[in-house]
Amino acid sequence: MKKYFAEFIGTFWLVLGGCGSAALSAAFPHVGIGLLGVSFAFGLTVLSIAYSLGHISGAHLNPAVSVGLWIGGRFSAKDLLPYIISQIFGGIVAAAVLQFIVTGNGSVIGDFAANGYGEHSPGKYSMAAGLVTEFVMTFIFLIVILGATDKKSSIGFAGLAIGLALTLIHLISIPVTNTSVNPARSISQAIFVGGWALEQLWLFIIAPVAGAIFAGIVYKFLNSED
Repeated sequence: MKKYFAEFIGTFWLVLGGCGSAALSAAFPHVGIGLLGVSFAFGLTVLSIAYSLGHISGAHLNPAVSVGLWIGGRFSAKDLLPYIISQIFGGIVAAAVLQFIVTGNGSVIGDFAANGYGEHSPGKYSMAAGLVTEFVMTFIFLIVILGATDKKSSIGFAGLAIGLALTLIHLISIPVTNTSVNPARSISQAIFVGGWALEQLWLFIIAPVAGAIFAGIVYKFLNSED
């Protein structure tokens, strides 16, 4: 149970830190951190958990990551569902805490950093653009994760590579979808926003998982002995 609890805590921190920076600090008067700050916030959550709890659970913090590692032959099938449940629950609890904080000055939650396309994309990008973005970004994210954590890679640098990769992913894709690449992150925010966020949630589950599966297959091929 310790590794499942570690995934709960890690995903809790990712959602609270990443989505919290977007909801609370991105456009705060005079000292807003903007897109760059939010991108680094997401990367720093993964970086900090990778080095603090990674030795317990592997610090997946993301159902798509767990699926991709499983497809890539690096994760046990028996742990897949418990990991995903722990991650989603951790994200939902973090969103509940964040909702309490955001509304603490009388504000409404607004879009609550939820992921969206079309009218709900920050840059009004189409559903097709959002689908391709989420698929490709998750694919690359998993390639980085699989490569950085490979036994042939430099020991001790995986967390840094993964955290910076997630930062870069957000720098590219926040304008398109508000960046998901993580179904647990998307589910947690959509539950509190409701309406359009729940209607569009399918894309932010299917595209990241599909991208992760493809990455697992590709990395397995690249890393084969043939």
